[in-house]
Amino acid sequence: MRSRQIRRPFRTLFLLLALLPVALKAKAVTAFTASSTCVQDSVFFVIKQPAGIDSVKWYFGDPPTAAKDTSNKIKGAFHVYQQTGTYTVTLVAWRNGVQDITTQPITIVTPVIYDLGPQDVTLCQGGTMTLSAPVIPGATYLWQDSSTAPTILVDTSATYKVKINGCLIPDSVNVFYTPIPKVDLGPDLILCSGEQLQLDATAQNCTYLWNTGNTTPVQDVRTTGTYKVRIFPKGCAEIDDEITITFTGPPYPFSLGPDTLLCPGESITLAPSVPEATAWKWSNGATTPSISVNYEANIWALVEINHICNVVDTIFVNFNRLRKLNLGNDTTICKGNFLVLTADFGNGLYRWQDGSDQATYYVTKPGNYFVHAQIGRCESSDTIHVSFNDTLRVRLGPDTLLCRNEVYQIPVVGAGGAPFKWQDSTSVPQYIVRQPGIYSLLAWNACGKSVDSVRVEYHDCECAVHFPNAFTPNGDGRNDYFRPRYRCPIEQYTLSIYNRWGERVFYTNDPQIGWTGRVKGLQADLGTYVWIVDYREVYTRIPVHKTGTVTILY
Repeated sequence: MRSRQIRRPFRTLFLLLALLPVALKAKAVTAFTASSTCVQDSVFFVIKQPAGIDSVKWYFGDPPTAAKDTSNKIKGAFHVYQQTGTYTVTLVAWRNGVQDITTQPITIVTPVIYDLGPQDVTLCQGGTMTLSAPVIPGATYLWQDSSTAPTILVDTSATYKVKINGCLIPDSVNVFYTPIPKVDLGPDLILCSGEQLQLDATAQNCTYLWNTGNTTPVQDVRTTGTYKVRIFPKGCAEIDDEITITFTGPPYPFSLGPDTLLCPGESITLAPSVPEATAWKWSNGATTPSISVNYEANIWALVEINHICNVVDTIFVNFNRLRKLNLGNDTTICKGNFLVLTADFGNGLYRWQDGSDQATYYVTKPGNYFVHAQIGRCESSDTIHVSFNDTLRVRLGPDTLLCRNEVYQIPVVGAGGAPFKWQDSTSVPQYIVRQPGIYSLLAWNACGKSVDSVRVEYHDCECAVHFPNAFTPNGDGRNDYFRPRYRCPIEQYTLSIYNRWGERVFYTNDPQIGWTGRVKGLQADLGTYVWIVDYREVYTRIPVHKTGTVTILY
């Protein structure tokens, strides 16, 4: 019977331990994921909803790694498993002092070595292809777009990669797309003698072959003929186009003028004088003798002369990159940091408030900062005020000794409206103290954190020692002695009394012995004397140090 009574508690304990993992899994309220399941890889563990968590403790279930088997990081926790196998990861999370425990298995595997195909593949716009991972019975698949089949349909530009059983295979495929070129050399043209024309077949991701043997995207035309171009877009079918250019009639001088520069907000009117013009065609589709331009572009005009032939010219309108300067809104930065102001629009003239002429300016102290920039004939300027934040200095005041049952409100100085938490994770604006302890406050802002603490102790104020501020040592039996009055027992008592020259005139370590007002056997002079007392309360064990003055009267 005694043997059964001994075994039963142990059997109950074993049953509880056996059920513990099940209970822990049921309490998995802090879900997390693992970035990889590859052996000898950095496996990062990510908490899905970290909001409200004060602190954590990870146990990666890999005891042979010793100290590396744990982590206390809410973000960035990782572990490197050196051996394949299944491990149980445990996460202990605290919210407002309450902990919950989540366990989750992770199976570490060896990466699958497999060739997905060429590293770079270029397809034509609208084209597709299929990538296949190796077929492994019972395996799970996860492509970069979160699809889970062993194959994936390629239809967008991306880097295609796949995890097998959570472990990324070491191969990937970069897929690029070539837009289908839209090349149009235009209708056949009749140009006046002496004109020059450049045909442009430029398209993205293409190579070229003209019937002249030229392999560049552009072809200069100076003689009558048919000009053909064959375009080879990578990944797409080839494209052909052609145009016939005929030169006839007499030469006719024509110019749109020199290239020009516009400042922000400006425009230019192109209105060349061509008395013999019988038709106009501009690059923007206009058919009028003049156009207005307020943007950057190569502008050309094709003008028919006397219904015989055409002349053509091009002008480059450069829209100045010096748009209106904007240093940003007035701002505040953390003390010890710096702010980079930039007015960089390329080659130009820059002048800051202190005379510096660089395009960028480093702010290291508070103040007003001004810049004037000029590129060509375009100018702009802006001003910003920069303040420094050094206000987060939390102070809770000195340690405090209170009488029993006294209520104390901790004064908070220097939080500056920043978010904060007390030692119990509350954020009450006024913390009320009703019992002894150490109270702390953590405040934070964009510049960092500040913390302070205060110790609050209680004692029985009825046990305080009191001294009179005057006595009359004249022998009349009233107020003839200077000594303490107290109700509770005290120990380690010392009392010293000094005259105005700093000489000690009385000393005792017995609270029952008082000063009779005599110095070296003689009656002390009238006047005020300084006293210093030290003692410790027997009940609270609190040491006390006091000073004061006493006046002798006769």
